[in-house]
Amino acid sequence: MLSQSVQDYVKTIYKLQVDGLVSTTDISREMKVSGASVTGMIKRLAEMKLVHYSSYKGVKLSETGEKIALEIIRHHRLLELYLKEELGFSLDKVHDEACRLEHYISEEFAEKITDILGDPKFDPHGHPIPTKDGMLPHYDELMLTDVEENTKVLIRRLGDSDPKLLEYLEKSGLTPGVELTVVEKGPFNGPITVLKNDYQKIIGHEVAMNLFVEVKD
Repeated sequence: MLSQSVQDYVKTIYKLQVDGLVSTTDISREMKVSGASVTGMIKRLAEMKLVHYSSYKGVKLSETGEKIALEIIRHHRLLELYLKEELGFSLDKVHDEACRLEHYISEEFAEKITDILGDPKFDPHGHPIPTKDGMLPHYDELMLTDVEENTKVLIRRLGDSDPKLLEYLEKSGLTPGVELTVVEKGPFNGPITVLKNDYQKIIGHEVAMNLFVEVKD
């Protein structure tokens, strides 16, 4: 079994490699560890055949590394949903708790959670859950700030980097699966007025940047 540290690095690289090769500086900043520590671990991961690494170009997960990363992400997101739906954790608490647990559950345990939850497709923040065979669905979505007035949308996903923001969104009823209609957009990054269940609600621009939506026909 891979160590927790190795798993954390693999998951972090997967998260950062969306736009291509990842620099050690980016990894250092994301994980809040020294550059020397990152370089040492990357060399170790390369020896384990989990990454492709060039000291001048950066690092990218190998096929094996990606498979491991997706398995960890699958466990994490299943745990988040289980904590929310079955144990009553709030949205702002599930991430840290899942981070502590994800390294220790078996695939059998993950499958039990899957069965209990009815083979879920999304975690409580709206992120897609990788399938058992390592497939990660992708969906078209927009930031709420990019939606035109008089448009109906469905909240697909929440930005989940700020627990306090998640707490606010949950208390405000702005969660995945909720339908809104954009009524008015204030100029110069002003607030956005939406219609939710026949009631108008004003959403600040910064908050709206953390709401990712699907336009409804």
